[in-house]
Amino acid sequence: MPERRRPAGRASAVVKRSVLIAGHATSVSLETAFWDALKSMATERDLSLTALVTEIDGGRTGENLSSAIRVSVLKRYRDSVAGPMASLDA
Repeated sequence: MPERRRPAGRASAVVKRSVLIAGHATSVSLETAFWDALKSMATERDLSLTALVTEIDGGRTGENLSSAIRVSVLKRYRDSVAGPMASLDA
């Protein structure tokens, strides 16, 4: 599925993409900043974007996939700011 371009001046526009999970195409809508952060996370972990999304999908508990991805990105950045001990408190 082609990426929808955001209108000029709208940095938080939602971009809808199709990803494969277990051989099935799934639509995921995320703001550009979350797509960029997700790609960075995949690179840092030496995973493909598909592999990381599949991992996030496997760990979600009821929320939709787009929300689960946002929470994973937020958690990664919160952990990086707070340090490794912060995740023990959660």
